[in-house]
Amino acid sequence: MNRLSRDVAGPCLAPRGSAVCIGAFDGVHRGHRAVLAAVGESARNAGLRSVAVSFAPIPRVFLAREAAVAQLTAAGERIGRLFGTGIEHVLMLRFNAKLAAMSARDFVEQVLVRRLAARRVWVGKGFRFGHGRTGDLGLLRELGQAHGFEAGEVPAFEWEGERVSSTRIRGLLASGDFDGAARRLGRRFGIGGHVVRGAQLGRKLGYPTANLRLGSRVSPVAGVFAVRVHGVQAQSMPGVASLGTRPTVDGTEVLLEAHLFDFDGDLYGKKIEVEFVEKLRDEERFSSLDAMVKQIDLDAQAARRILGQRTTATAGATL
Repeated sequence: MNRLSRDVAGPCLAPRGSAVCIGAFDGVHRGHRAVLAAVGESARNAGLRSVAVSFAPIPRVFLAREAAVAQLTAAGERIGRLFGTGIEHVLMLRFNAKLAAMSARDFVEQVLVRRLAARRVWVGKGFRFGHGRTGDLGLLRELGQAHGFEAGEVPAFEWEGERVSSTRIRGLLASGDFDGAARRLGRRFGIGGHVVRGAQLGRKLGYPTANLRLGSRVSPVAGVFAVRVHGVQAQSMPGVASLGTRPTVDGTEVLLEAHLFDFDGDLYGKKIEVEFVEKLRDEERFSSLDAMVKQIDLDAQAARRILGQRTTATAGATL
C-alpha cells in the first residue's frame, strides 16, 4: 500500500528496514524511473520497504529565495509519479529553514536511521546534503558502517548519448525543443491543475479559455503554444494556449490560458492537464484588443495545422 509522510520526526516508518533513494526527482524523468524501479526491486528481493526521500519545495527553489527557479513538476504531481514507479513509501520532507540548518550527520541519524531504518541507500552522482552541503557519499558510507546500512551511487542514465537530467530537460523546454524533452521525460511536458474563473475576456473576444493558476511555481516555458488538453473528455482535445502575464491587458499574475478547439462547456473546478506540443511565439504586448485577436486567429490556425500534422505523423507511436 502506498504511503506518504512529510515530517522528519515521528515513529519509524519501516520497522523491518528500508531501501532508500534520495533526490529532488524534479520531473521524475526516465533516469529517475529507472533508478526507482531498481530500488523497488532490490527492496522486494530483500524483504525491505522501498522509500523515495524528496523535498518540497525543492532545496534549490527554497535557497534561491527571490530568484525565479523553474520546475518541471509541482509537488503533488511529483508524489503521484514517484508512486507510479512502484515505490511503496514517499517521504516528502518539508524543506524549510530548520531542515536547511540540519547537519549532514543529524540528517542521517534522524531521517535514514531513526525514521526509515535504512539498510540500503542510493544517491545520484555528486549528491550533497546537510547544512553547508557537507554531506556526500563518503560520509554516507562512513556512517553506514556505524548504523548498519550500505550506501551506493546511482549510475548515470543516458539517452541519445547523453546523461538524462532535470537541468537538461528544463533547458530543452526553454529552447522550444519539446520533442527532445519528451524523449527524456518519457512523456510530453504538461502543466495540470483545477480550472479557475478568470475575467472572461477570452469569451468576449471569441476565444473562451480554461485558466490555470501556477501559484508560486515557475514554469520552464512561456509564450503561446499548440497544446493538447487532457481531462475534459476521454480523448485529449486540441487547442492553443498562452502562458504569461497578459501584458496587453496589464496582467501581473502568471496564468495558463487554454482555448479548446470546437468545445463549448463549463470547466470551472475541473482538473485538467495542458500538454505542450509546439511553441508558436513569445508573449507580446499589442496596441489594441483588435490587434491581439487578429494574432490569436493566426495562432489558432497555426496550432490546428501543427496538431493535425502531429496526429497524422505520430499515430500509434509511443515515447
